[in-house]
Amino acid sequence: MKELIRIQEMYKIYNPGEDEVRALDGVSLDIREGEFVAIIGHSGSGKSTLMNMLGCLDTPTSGKYYLNGKDISQMTDNELSDIRNKEIGFIFQGFNLIANLDALGNVELPLIYRGIPKKERRQVSRRALEMVGLERRMKHKPAEMSGGQQQRVAVARAIAARPPIILADEPTGNLDSHSTAEILNILKRLHEAGKTVIMITHDPDIAGQAERVIRIKDGRIEEEYSLRREDKKHV
Repeated sequence: MKELIRIQEMYKIYNPGEDEVRALDGVSLDIREGEFVAIIGHSGSGKSTLMNMLGCLDTPTSGKYYLNGKDISQMTDNELSDIRNKEIGFIFQGFNLIANLDALGNVELPLIYRGIPKKERRQVSRRALEMVGLERRMKHKPAEMSGGQQQRVAVARAIAARPPIILADEPTGNLDSHSTAEILNILKRLHEAGKTVIMITHDPDIAGQAERVIRIKDGRIEEEYSLRREDKKHV
């Protein structure tokens, strides 16, 4: 597997000076293409800040970020937006669905911004919803679905345009155990299909579903280890 992501000595500092807060304090990290990585840490550890950097949602105070060999840290806002649109599928804890759109409409929305023609984006969205088992819920609005179904719509939206990277921020945080298992199984299938999956979590059991775990504390990587399949914990 080739190297997909390289972060070198990344810092994110708020209020520089006497009262500064180092949300990231010299983080260096490599992620290879096709990996399933969990980044774990408690609230305030820096994991969400790291996710924002990986997702090109924020820029570091200093340090380098290379994605597919390109120096992301030197890109303009428009270039970063293009990266987010084409390279990364985002899954958030809060679902972030549009209340007055049905499942199909929610999945289609980002494709409209990409300029994909109506017929094509409808086909792509249907296929994505079928992949997450919602072929019978396409016309349902968020209020008509369970939390687990809403999160599956969010997953379908993230994968519809077939981005190579799936970035999941606490994707099971608002779900019961049954829905959690469903979402994790979908992420595993995406990984098996060749996607690079990066999952942010505070839960060791959830992190245990990945192949590699990176533990962050006080803005620094505290430890990093691989998990063999037979060693993984099951939710």
